[in-house]
Parts: sequence; structure tokens; C-alpha cells
Amino acid sequence: MPYQIEMASIAEAEADQAFLWISQITSRENAQKWYQGLLQKIESLATMPKRCSLAPENEYFSQEIRQLFYGKGKSLYRILFTVIETKNVSLVRILHIRYFAQETLGKSN
Repeated sequence: MPYQIEMASIAEAEADQAFLWISQITSRENAQKWYQGLLQKIESLATMPKRCSLAPENEYFSQEIRQLFYGKGKSLYRILFTVIETKNVSLVRILHIRYFAQETLGKSN
């Protein structure tokens, strides 16, 4: 049974922000390709989401936080998500879309 995918509003905003940044530094066409690829990568979580590794953020939160990488090189992003499994629901909730160089969420300096 495939998992449902749900995106938190902050994850949607982060994806939109990345789209705008990419369109400014390259082109709108590149940004659209990036965004479509991001959505496809997220949709891949409908099958076997637990194949993805635990994120560094997992250490700081009570829920299990996993990560899926998207992109390569200096264009690498981390899709942070949690898997919710109950008797009635199998859900992947996308929490954040983070540029790989951003500091780990929950980590205090």
C-alpha cells in the first residue's frame, strides 16, 4: 500500500524560495526543471520511505526524522520528512526542504 504524501506549509514555502533563487541565478527554465524534479523525488517517497537514512535532526526531535537528498554538488538539497503509520493511515509528511549547507535544525550553537 503506497504512502500518502503531505507537505507542511513551511516545506512548500522553502521549495518556492529555492525555485525563486534558482531562477535568479540561472534561468526560469532551469528553476522549473529543478522544481519538477523535486516533486518527482518527493513522490518517490510513496514507496518505501524508510529506505532513506535518518537525518542529523533526528537527534533533536522526538519523532523520527529522515532525509532524502535531491540534486548534486553545490545544488544539493535535503528533503526532511517523517513517516506516520497507524492502523488507518500510512503517511509521509514533508517537514522541510533545506539546502545542504544550512545548519542542522534543532542544533544549538
